[in-house]
Amino acid sequence: MSSGAPQKSSQMASGAEETPGFLDMLLQDFPAPLNPEDPLPWKAPGMVLSQEEVEGELAELAMGFLGSRKAPPPLAAALTHEAVSQLLQTDLSEFRKLPREEEEEEEEDDDEEEKAPVTLLDAQSLARSFFNRLWEVAGQWQKQVPLAARASQRQWLVSIHAIRNTRRKMEDRHVSLPSFNQLFGLSDPVDRAYFAVFDGHGGVDAARYAAVHVHTNAARQPELPTDPAGALREAFQRTDQMFLRKAKRERLQSGTTGVCALIAGVTLHVAWLGDSQVILVQQGQVVKLMEPHRPERQDEKARIEALGGFVSHMDCWRVNGTLAVSRAIGESQRGRPKEKVSQKPRPRVWPAAHQGFREAVR
Repeated sequence: MSSGAPQKSSQMASGAEETPGFLDMLLQDFPAPLNPEDPLPWKAPGMVLSQEEVEGELAELAMGFLGSRKAPPPLAAALTHEAVSQLLQTDLSEFRKLPREEEEEEEEDDDEEEKAPVTLLDAQSLARSFFNRLWEVAGQWQKQVPLAARASQRQWLVSIHAIRNTRRKMEDRHVSLPSFNQLFGLSDPVDRAYFAVFDGHGGVDAARYAAVHVHTNAARQPELPTDPAGALREAFQRTDQMFLRKAKRERLQSGTTGVCALIAGVTLHVAWLGDSQVILVQQGQVVKLMEPHRPERQDEKARIEALGGFVSHMDCWRVNGTLAVSRAIGESQRGRPKEKVSQKPRPRVWPAAHQGFREAVR
Protein backbone atom coordinates (compact mmCIF):
# COMPACT_ATOMS: atom_id res chain seq x y z
CA MET A 1 0.00 0.00 0.00
CA SER A 2 1.08 3.57 -0.45
CA SER A 3 -0.43 6.98 -0.19
CA GLY A 4 -1.14 8.53 -3.53
CA ALA A 5 -1.07 12.19 -4.39
CA PRO A 6 -4.14 14.16 -3.29
CA GLN A 7 -6.78 14.40 -5.97
CA LYS A 8 -7.56 17.69 -7.62
CA SER A 9 -10.19 19.94 -6.10
CA SER A 10 -12.64 19.26 -8.93
CA GLN A 11 -12.40 15.54 -8.16
CA MET A 12 -12.95 16.24 -4.46
CA ALA A 13 -16.05 18.27 -5.28
CA SER A 14 -17.31 15.43 -7.46
CA GLY A 15 -16.84 13.03 -4.54
CA ALA A 16 -18.86 15.33 -2.28
CA GLU A 17 -21.67 15.38 -4.85
CA GLU A 18 -21.79 11.57 -4.79
CA THR A 19 -22.83 11.54 -1.14
CA PRO A 20 -26.46 12.76 -1.41
CA GLY A 21 -26.79 10.88 -4.72
CA PHE A 22 -25.86 7.63 -3.02
CA LEU A 23 -28.39 8.19 -0.25
CA ASP A 24 -31.08 8.87 -2.85
CA MET A 25 -30.35 5.57 -4.61
CA LEU A 26 -30.20 3.64 -1.35
CA LEU A 27 -33.59 4.91 -0.25
CA GLN A 28 -35.08 4.24 -3.66
CA ASP A 29 -34.01 0.61 -3.36
CA PHE A 30 -35.25 0.41 0.24
CA PRO A 31 -38.23 2.79 0.39
CA ALA A 32 -39.43 1.46 3.77
CA PRO A 33 -37.94 -0.26 6.81
CA LEU A 34 -37.82 -4.04 6.80
CA ASN A 35 -40.80 -5.99 8.02
CA PRO A 36 -40.25 -9.17 10.07
CA GLU A 37 -41.01 -11.30 7.01
CA ASP A 38 -38.71 -9.36 4.62
CA PRO A 39 -35.38 -10.98 3.69
CA LEU A 40 -32.28 -9.38 5.14
CA PRO A 41 -30.01 -7.54 2.70
CA TRP A 42 -27.01 -9.09 4.45
CA LYS A 43 -26.09 -12.35 6.13
CA ALA A 44 -26.42 -12.30 9.90
CA PRO A 45 -23.12 -12.91 11.72
CA GLY A 46 -23.88 -16.35 13.10
CA MET A 47 -26.64 -17.40 15.48
CA VAL A 48 -25.70 -15.36 18.54
CA LEU A 49 -23.46 -12.45 19.49
CA SER A 50 -22.10 -11.58 22.89
CA GLN A 51 -22.68 -7.98 23.90
CA GLU A 52 -18.99 -7.16 23.52
CA GLU A 53 -19.06 -8.39 19.91
CA VAL A 54 -21.98 -6.25 18.77
CA GLU A 55 -20.11 -3.09 17.77
CA GLY A 56 -17.51 -4.81 15.61
CA GLU A 57 -19.90 -7.27 13.97
CA LEU A 58 -22.52 -4.68 13.08
CA ALA A 59 -19.88 -2.29 11.74
CA GLU A 60 -18.57 -5.13 9.57
CA LEU A 61 -22.09 -5.80 8.24
CA ALA A 62 -22.75 -2.18 7.34
CA MET A 63 -19.33 -1.46 5.84
CA GLY A 64 -19.55 -4.57 3.67
CA PHE A 65 -23.08 -3.75 2.55
CA LEU A 66 -22.40 -0.09 1.81
CA GLY A 67 -19.09 -0.89 0.14
CA SER A 68 -20.78 -3.39 -2.18
CA ARG A 69 -23.13 -0.59 -3.23
CA LYS A 70 -20.18 1.73 -3.98
CA ALA A 71 -20.80 4.18 -1.16
CA PRO A 72 -18.12 6.88 -0.82
CA PRO A 73 -15.83 5.52 1.96
CA PRO A 74 -16.17 8.52 4.34
CA LEU A 75 -19.96 8.36 4.00
CA ALA A 76 -20.05 4.59 4.54
CA ALA A 77 -17.91 4.89 7.67
CA ALA A 78 -19.79 7.87 9.14
CA LEU A 79 -23.19 6.34 8.38
CA THR A 80 -22.12 3.08 9.98
CA HIS A 81 -20.80 4.85 13.09
CA GLU A 82 -24.02 6.79 13.58
CA ALA A 83 -26.26 3.74 13.17
CA VAL A 84 -24.14 1.57 15.47
CA SER A 85 -23.93 4.31 18.10
CA GLN A 86 -27.69 4.84 18.11
CA LEU A 87 -28.39 1.13 18.41
CA LEU A 88 -25.90 0.68 21.25
CA GLN A 89 -27.67 3.42 23.19
CA THR A 90 -30.93 1.44 23.15
CA ASP A 91 -31.97 -1.42 25.41
CA LEU A 92 -30.72 -4.60 23.73
CA SER A 93 -32.41 -6.91 26.22
CA GLU A 94 -35.19 -7.64 23.70
CA PHE A 95 -32.61 -9.52 21.63
CA ARG A 96 -31.35 -11.60 24.53
CA LYS A 97 -31.12 -15.30 23.83
CA LEU A 98 -30.96 -17.81 26.65
CA PRO A 99 -28.00 -20.21 26.48
CA ARG A 100 -28.60 -23.82 25.61
CA GLU A 101 -28.60 -26.33 28.45
CA GLU A 102 -25.22 -27.76 27.47
CA GLU A 103 -23.71 -24.25 27.46
CA GLU A 104 -24.95 -23.69 31.02
CA GLU A 105 -23.34 -26.96 32.09
CA GLU A 106 -20.04 -25.93 30.54
CA GLU A 107 -20.14 -22.58 32.36
CA GLU A 108 -20.48 -24.42 35.66
CA ASP A 109 -17.20 -26.21 34.93
CA ASP A 110 -15.27 -23.00 34.22
CA ASP A 111 -12.60 -21.63 36.54
CA GLU A 112 -13.67 -18.90 38.95
CA GLU A 113 -12.05 -16.12 36.91
CA GLU A 114 -14.01 -17.19 33.82
CA LYS A 115 -17.43 -17.16 35.50
CA ALA A 116 -18.36 -13.61 34.49
CA PRO A 117 -21.86 -13.78 32.99
CA VAL A 118 -22.00 -13.54 29.19
CA THR A 119 -25.07 -11.94 27.61
CA LEU A 120 -25.88 -13.58 24.29
CA LEU A 121 -28.05 -11.80 21.73
CA ASP A 122 -29.97 -13.19 18.77
CA ALA A 123 -27.86 -12.19 15.77
CA GLN A 124 -30.67 -12.47 13.19
CA SER A 125 -33.07 -10.15 15.03
CA LEU A 126 -30.26 -7.75 15.88
CA ALA A 127 -29.12 -7.58 12.25
CA ARG A 128 -32.67 -6.78 11.13
CA SER A 129 -33.11 -4.04 13.71
CA PHE A 130 -29.72 -2.62 12.81
CA PHE A 131 -30.60 -2.38 9.12
CA ASN A 132 -33.72 -0.40 10.00
CA ARG A 133 -31.59 1.89 12.16
CA LEU A 134 -29.21 2.39 9.23
CA TRP A 135 -32.20 3.11 6.99
CA GLU A 136 -33.48 5.75 9.42
CA VAL A 137 -30.11 7.50 9.56
CA ALA A 138 -29.86 7.49 5.76
CA GLY A 139 -33.29 9.13 5.60
CA GLN A 140 -32.25 11.83 8.06
CA TRP A 141 -29.00 12.48 6.21
CA GLN A 142 -30.75 12.66 2.85
CA LYS A 143 -31.95 16.10 3.92
CA GLN A 144 -28.67 17.28 5.48
CA VAL A 145 -25.45 15.29 5.31
CA PRO A 146 -23.16 15.95 8.32
CA LEU A 147 -19.79 17.47 7.58
CA ALA A 148 -17.93 14.40 8.87
CA ALA A 149 -19.57 12.28 6.17
CA ARG A 150 -18.54 14.71 3.44
CA ALA A 151 -15.08 15.68 4.69
CA SER A 152 -12.18 14.97 2.37
CA GLN A 153 -9.43 12.72 3.65
CA ARG A 154 -5.97 11.65 2.63
CA GLN A 155 -6.15 9.67 -0.58
CA TRP A 156 -4.67 6.17 -0.53
CA LEU A 157 -3.59 3.92 -3.35
CA VAL A 158 -4.16 0.39 -2.04
CA SER A 159 -3.43 -2.87 -3.87
CA ILE A 160 -4.55 -6.25 -2.52
CA HIS A 161 -3.48 -9.70 -3.71
CA ALA A 162 -4.30 -12.97 -1.96
CA ILE A 163 -3.35 -16.57 -2.81
CA ARG A 164 -5.21 -19.54 -1.37
CA ASN A 165 -2.49 -22.06 -2.29
CA THR A 166 -3.53 -25.66 -1.60
CA ARG A 167 -6.03 -24.91 1.15
CA ARG A 168 -9.62 -25.98 0.49
CA LYS A 169 -10.80 -22.51 1.51
CA MET A 170 -9.09 -19.17 1.90
CA GLU A 171 -8.22 -18.94 5.61
CA ASP A 172 -6.67 -15.46 5.58
CA ARG A 173 -8.31 -12.08 5.92
CA HIS A 174 -7.22 -8.49 5.36
CA VAL A 175 -8.51 -5.09 6.44
CA SER A 176 -8.17 -1.82 4.55
CA LEU A 177 -9.70 1.07 6.48
CA PRO A 178 -8.64 4.54 5.35
CA SER A 179 -11.73 6.05 7.03
CA PHE A 180 -10.76 4.93 10.55
CA ASN A 181 -11.71 8.23 12.21
CA GLN A 182 -15.15 8.38 10.59
CA LEU A 183 -15.96 4.77 11.50
CA PHE A 184 -15.31 5.39 15.19
CA GLY A 185 -16.40 9.02 15.44
CA LEU A 186 -12.93 10.36 16.27
CA SER A 187 -13.00 14.13 15.90
CA ASP A 188 -9.44 15.12 16.82
CA PRO A 189 -7.26 16.64 14.05
CA VAL A 190 -5.06 13.53 13.61
CA ASP A 191 -5.85 11.68 10.38
CA ARG A 192 -5.78 7.89 10.84
CA ALA A 193 -5.83 4.88 8.52
CA TYR A 194 -5.62 1.23 9.45
CA PHE A 195 -4.45 -1.80 7.47
CA ALA A 196 -4.06 -5.40 8.62
CA VAL A 197 -3.47 -8.96 7.46
CA PHE A 198 -4.44 -12.05 9.46
CA ASP A 199 -2.96 -15.40 8.47
CA GLY A 200 -5.43 -18.06 9.61
CA HIS A 201 -4.81 -21.74 10.14
CA GLY A 202 -7.07 -24.62 11.11
CA GLY A 203 -10.03 -22.76 9.61
CA VAL A 204 -11.02 -19.18 8.86
CA ASP A 205 -12.89 -18.34 12.09
CA ALA A 206 -10.00 -16.82 14.05
CA ALA A 207 -8.69 -14.75 11.12
CA ARG A 208 -12.16 -13.48 10.29
CA TYR A 209 -12.78 -12.63 13.95
CA ALA A 210 -9.50 -10.73 14.29
CA ALA A 211 -10.21 -8.82 11.07
CA VAL A 212 -13.49 -7.62 12.59
CA HIS A 213 -12.50 -6.94 16.19
CA VAL A 214 -8.83 -5.90 16.52
CA HIS A 215 -9.36 -2.40 15.10
CA THR A 216 -12.69 -2.08 16.95
CA ASN A 217 -11.00 -2.91 20.24
CA ALA A 218 -8.15 -0.51 19.45
CA ALA A 219 -10.61 2.33 18.84
CA ARG A 220 -12.30 1.61 22.18
CA GLN A 221 -9.09 2.28 24.11
CA PRO A 222 -9.09 5.74 25.74
CA GLU A 223 -5.31 5.93 25.29
CA LEU A 224 -5.46 5.57 21.49
CA PRO A 225 -4.74 9.29 20.80
CA THR A 226 -1.80 9.43 23.25
CA ASP A 227 -0.49 5.86 23.22
CA PRO A 228 -1.41 4.06 19.99
CA ALA A 229 1.12 1.30 20.69
CA GLY A 230 -0.50 0.51 24.02
CA ALA A 231 -3.96 0.60 22.41
CA LEU A 232 -2.89 -1.89 19.75
CA ARG A 233 -1.34 -4.19 22.35
CA GLU A 234 -4.53 -4.16 24.40
CA ALA A 235 -6.61 -4.69 21.25
CA PHE A 236 -4.75 -7.90 20.38
CA GLN A 237 -5.08 -9.22 23.92
CA ARG A 238 -8.75 -8.30 24.15
CA THR A 239 -9.56 -9.88 20.79
CA ASP A 240 -7.80 -13.07 21.84
CA GLN A 241 -9.83 -13.27 25.05
CA MET A 242 -13.07 -12.64 23.17
CA PHE A 243 -12.33 -15.26 20.53
CA LEU A 244 -11.39 -17.89 23.11
CA ARG A 245 -14.81 -17.43 24.72
CA LYS A 246 -16.52 -17.73 21.33
CA ALA A 247 -14.40 -20.75 20.43
CA LYS A 248 -15.46 -22.46 23.63
CA ARG A 249 -19.15 -21.72 23.03
CA GLU A 250 -19.07 -22.85 19.40
CA ARG A 251 -16.33 -25.49 19.61
CA LEU A 252 -13.95 -23.70 17.22
CA GLN A 253 -10.29 -24.69 17.02
CA SER A 254 -8.72 -22.31 14.52
CA GLY A 255 -6.03 -19.72 15.13
CA THR A 256 -4.43 -16.79 13.37
CA THR A 257 -1.27 -14.77 13.38
CA GLY A 258 -1.57 -11.14 12.40
CA VAL A 259 0.06 -7.82 11.69
CA CYS A 260 -1.52 -4.38 11.57
CA ALA A 261 -0.39 -0.91 10.62
CA LEU A 262 -2.01 2.20 12.07
CA ILE A 263 -0.96 5.43 10.37
CA ALA A 264 -1.70 8.34 12.70
CA GLY A 265 -0.77 11.65 11.14
CA VAL A 266 2.82 11.18 9.94
CA THR A 267 3.64 8.28 12.24
CA LEU A 268 3.43 4.59 11.39
CA HIS A 269 2.58 2.20 14.23
CA VAL A 270 3.02 -1.53 13.60
CA ALA A 271 1.91 -4.37 15.90
CA TRP A 272 2.23 -8.06 15.16
CA LEU A 273 1.59 -11.49 16.58
CA GLY A 274 3.36 -14.59 15.26
CA ASP A 275 5.14 -14.74 11.93
CA SER A 276 2.95 -12.35 9.92
CA GLN A 277 5.12 -9.55 8.59
CA VAL A 278 5.03 -6.04 7.19
CA ILE A 279 7.84 -4.49 5.18
CA LEU A 280 8.58 -0.92 4.24
CA VAL A 281 10.07 -0.04 0.87
CA GLN A 282 11.98 3.23 0.77
CA GLN A 283 13.22 4.40 -2.63
CA GLY A 284 13.28 0.82 -3.87
CA GLN A 285 15.07 -0.56 -0.80
CA VAL A 286 13.49 -2.84 1.79
CA VAL A 287 13.61 -1.44 5.33
CA LYS A 288 13.31 -4.13 8.01
CA LEU A 289 10.74 -3.14 10.59
CA MET A 290 10.22 -6.22 12.74
CA GLU A 291 11.32 -9.65 13.90
CA PRO A 292 8.51 -12.17 13.44
CA HIS A 293 7.70 -14.50 16.33
CA ARG A 294 8.87 -18.01 15.43
CA PRO A 295 9.29 -21.08 17.65
CA GLU A 296 12.99 -21.46 16.74
CA ARG A 297 13.90 -18.04 18.14
CA GLN A 298 15.77 -18.53 21.41
CA ASP A 299 13.78 -15.88 23.26
CA GLU A 300 10.51 -17.38 22.04
CA LYS A 301 11.62 -20.87 23.00
CA ALA A 302 12.59 -19.68 26.50
CA ARG A 303 9.26 -17.88 26.92
CA ILE A 304 7.27 -20.94 25.84
CA GLU A 305 9.21 -23.25 28.16
CA ALA A 306 8.66 -20.82 31.04
CA LEU A 307 4.92 -21.17 30.40
CA GLY A 308 5.16 -24.95 30.66
CA GLY A 309 5.33 -25.73 26.93
CA PHE A 310 8.10 -27.08 24.74
CA VAL A 311 9.51 -26.56 21.25
CA SER A 312 10.58 -29.48 19.07
CA HIS A 313 11.55 -30.01 15.45
CA MET A 314 9.38 -32.38 13.45
CA ASP A 315 8.69 -31.44 9.83
CA CYS A 316 9.31 -27.90 11.11
CA TRP A 317 9.71 -26.21 14.51
CA ARG A 318 6.52 -26.68 16.51
CA VAL A 319 5.12 -25.69 19.90
CA ASN A 320 4.00 -28.66 22.03
CA GLY A 321 4.45 -30.89 18.98
CA THR A 322 1.47 -29.26 17.23
CA LEU A 323 1.59 -25.52 16.51
CA ALA A 324 3.93 -24.21 13.81
CA VAL A 325 3.65 -20.67 15.21
CA SER A 326 4.76 -19.43 18.62
CA ARG A 327 2.04 -16.80 19.10
CA ALA A 328 -1.52 -16.70 17.81
CA ILE A 329 -5.02 -15.54 18.50
CA GLY A 330 -7.16 -18.58 19.26
CA GLU A 331 -5.79 -22.14 19.30
CA SER A 332 -7.92 -23.00 22.32
CA GLN A 333 -7.57 -26.78 22.01
CA ARG A 334 -4.57 -27.39 19.78
CA GLY A 335 -1.41 -27.49 21.86
CA ARG A 336 -1.46 -23.96 23.21
CA PRO A 337 0.19 -23.59 26.63
CA LYS A 338 -2.35 -22.95 29.35
CA GLU A 339 -1.09 -19.44 30.11
CA LYS A 340 -1.57 -18.29 26.50
CA VAL A 341 1.16 -18.24 23.90
CA SER A 342 -0.46 -15.17 22.38
CA GLN A 343 -0.35 -12.95 25.43
CA LYS A 344 1.96 -10.13 24.30
CA PRO A 345 1.94 -8.76 20.75
CA ARG A 346 4.79 -6.41 20.10
CA PRO A 347 4.05 -2.90 18.83
CA ARG A 348 6.70 -0.69 17.30
CA VAL A 349 6.59 2.87 16.09
CA TRP A 350 8.34 4.68 13.24
CA PRO A 351 8.01 8.26 12.01
CA ALA A 352 6.39 7.74 8.63
CA ALA A 353 8.01 10.77 7.06
CA HIS A 354 11.49 9.71 8.22
CA GLN A 355 11.09 6.19 6.87
CA GLY A 356 9.64 7.42 3.58
CA PHE A 357 6.32 5.68 4.09
CA ARG A 358 4.52 7.90 1.61
CA GLU A 359 6.91 6.95 -1.15
CA ALA A 360 7.08 3.35 0.01
CA VAL A 361 5.33 0.91 -2.31
CA ARG A 362 4.51 1.52 -5.92
